[in-house]
Order: sequence, then structure tokens, then C-alpha cells
Amino acid sequence: MNKIRKGDDVIVLAGRDKGKRGKVTLRKDDSHLVVEGVNMVKKHAKPNPMKGEAGGIVEKTMPIHQSNVAIFNVATGKADRVGIKLQADGKRVRVYKSSGEEIKVA
Repeated sequence: MNKIRKGDDVIVLAGRDKGKRGKVTLRKDDSHLVVEGVNMVKKHAKPNPMKGEAGGIVEKTMPIHQSNVAIFNVATGKADRVGIKLQADGKRVRVYKSSGEEIKVA
């Protein structure tokens, strides 16, 4: 079970974007995720007249390692760790480690 999922609000803990917040838009693989507005780079793109794309320098969001982000707890206003809790019916739910409160799926 992935502790950080698509749609979660996260905060960056390390790197040049430390302190920035954003929403997870994509999980690239088991350890990398794309967060909107974080790890932006400038890429040089060739024009593609078949697709109607202009060339030039394009801003693009690149993946960031999941160890460099933490889930953002709105109640405390801080970063928090994620734990897994088993419910009585056998379901596994994600909870905030600091409060034990269940993480709501966006």
C-alpha cells in the first residue's frame, strides 16, 4: 500500500523546492511522484507542425523522490507521517501518525 497517493496534498522536505506545497498529480513508479508546481525545469522543445506545437523553452514538472515529501496535515498545518491501521472489518486505512486521525481520500 502506497502511503502517498495521487490527489494527496504534500509538502517538500528537501531539495531546492523545500517548503513548497502541492497536490500529487501522478505516481511515476514505486518511488517517484509528480507534484504540481514542484521541481519545475526548463526543457528545449522542437516544433512539431503535425501536432501544432510551437518550439522553444517549455516549463515542465519533473518527478521527485517520495522520501523528499511528506503528507500535509491540514489540522496541524505541518508535515506528518503516514501510518496504516487495520479496521475491525479487516480494511486497511491510512492515518496521521501524530493524531491517529484517518486521512480522507480527496
